[in-house]
Amino acid sequence: MDNTIIAVVVPIITACCTVASFVVGRVVSTRKEAKSKGKNEGELKSDIDYIKARLDSLYSEQHEMVKNFEANSERITRCEESAKQAHRRIDRLENLHDRSK
Repeated sequence: MDNTIIAVVVPIITACCTVASFVVGRVVSTRKEAKSKGKNEGELKSDIDYIKARLDSLYSEQHEMVKNFEANSERITRCEESAKQAHRRIDRLENLHDRSK
């Protein structure tokens, strides 16, 4: 009978050890996958946050450029008007000079 008990108990213990080994392996694998997934998601979130910050910076720079463009457009318009008036005065002076000859 002793051999019969050993013949029954050893395969049962082996099966239990195999199942336990599988369960432990699966748990460890799942934890590694979760850790890897969390790391990847964290990196992705960090990259997205960096892109958002850079876009905000670019929008700010663009806004400043538009302001400068508008200011320069105004200044150019005033300079053109001033040059136009200067040319009129020069033309009048030339006409006066030609008449006096």
